[in-house]
Amino acid sequence: MIEIGAQVDLSHPPDRVWLALTDRELLGRWFAEAETVEGVPDRLLLHTAALPGFEADVEVEVTERQEPELLVLACDEAGRLSELTCTVTATKQGCRLDVREVSTHGAWSADQHEPREQQLRQALTVRLPAILDWLAFQQVDLRRGDGGLTAELPLVGPRGGAGRNRRRRRTLVAGVVGAVLLAGTAAWITLPPESKPTATSTPTPTPSPTVTAGKTAVASAATPSARPSPTTASASTRPSRTPSAKPSRTPASAPPPPPPAPMVARYETDSSRLFGYTGEIVVDNPGSAPVGDWAVVVTLAEGTTVDDVEGANWRQDGRAITFTGGVVAPGGSQTISFDVRDSRPKAREPESCTIAGNPCAGL
Repeated sequence: MIEIGAQVDLSHPPDRVWLALTDRELLGRWFAEAETVEGVPDRLLLHTAALPGFEADVEVEVTERQEPELLVLACDEAGRLSELTCTVTATKQGCRLDVREVSTHGAWSADQHEPREQQLRQALTVRLPAILDWLAFQQVDLRRGDGGLTAELPLVGPRGGAGRNRRRRRTLVAGVVGAVLLAGTAAWITLPPESKPTATSTPTPTPSPTVTAGKTAVASAATPSARPSPTTASASTRPSRTPSAKPSRTPASAPPPPPPAPMVARYETDSSRLFGYTGEIVVDNPGSAPVGDWAVVVTLAEGTTVDDVEGANWRQDGRAITFTGGVVAPGGSQTISFDVRDSRPKAREPESCTIAGNPCAGL
């Protein structure tokens, strides 16, 4: 039995290291590109033929898996069989990764053993830490200056927080000004009539009559002469006018509003890895009115489960996952992201995706 091994201490949490070990895209960046074997969904093919210490591509099959601590692979390199064990142990600074490969059938030559072990050690100590650092930049906010280095940095929050704070302050100021104006207007309305300011006017004096030689003379020529008041008799001579009844006008009832446009959704597999993938659903409101009563139903493949959902509430009933969310504005959208764990190494997309009974696009 011949053994090849390497060990490395990493300043990253075990979950991130496990992702680098099982995500096919990340695996191709630090070790070798991986693809599924046609006709054999439980196997992967690692393109290692061009690497030092390897004579051919290696077919691997997972025989044991304990996330994020243990991963055991059965390897077949052109008939030479071996078992590869990856052990992740948490430490105060992050974690320790121990990789051991033991031959079970056949043996590596002397010229092949040393380059193979050197290639493994270089991948673990040089390329893997670089990929983990790059991955950390995508997952955490390094601009915060809170204390020293830690194994797990603070997660990035939603973008645009400062802008929302400024808008909140502007809204608060506008609300205070509006309240002051409203209070002033209410106080003016409740003032008694004599307290309200009116335009200054000069009262017109009432002319006093002057009695001269038994006749009453008008003191001011501007005052019009008094007109005789109509008597009852003269008023009775006029025919009375009874207004005719006019037909009442009933306003026509407004037509009912048009029904809201149906919500639409589209599905996309954001990333895939060994034993799972990340799915993304974008819910769109193409109508002219906000919609809040919507649900997306996703049917998963047999042996898969959902974990770590963002952007919606969710519940699982067997293989059916129902996502619900808040109100979507006219022309707006809402994004749902969810991780799927698969019992098989090859990622299997959902069997179906519907919204209001209509299929999602992209699936």
